[in-house]
Amino acid sequence: MILLRRLLGDVLRRQRQRQGRTLREVSSSARVSLGYLSEVERGQKEASSELLAAICDALDVRMSELMREVSDELALAELAQSAAAEHVPAPVRPMLGSVSVTGVPPERVTIKAPAEAVDVVAA
Repeated sequence: MILLRRLLGDVLRRQRQRQGRTLREVSSSARVSLGYLSEVERGQKEASSELLAAICDALDVRMSELMREVSDELALAELAQSAAAEHVPAPVRPMLGSVSVTGVPPERVTIKAPAEAVDVVAA
């Protein structure tokens, strides 16, 4: 099962780490406890929209950008999950911003994401 809170936490952590910021810095800016922010990043707590807005403000990231990245991650996770369920020999593998799909007919691959964010290669 794909947990949205886990994907959201992973994206938030990557955003924070890209900026070279600590949990303490972001939690202070967002006015949320360090422990709670840590739990959100680890996918252990479900963040409210108000909390997400505060974290996005602290990270200087638009919530729509955050949600777009989460949506992209969710699409890849669903694709990988369906490929595994169909016993496709080589599952979907994220590789540094690209995805390699083998063993799946091209007409079966649909990923909705900005063109510059994801490359799809059906082999």
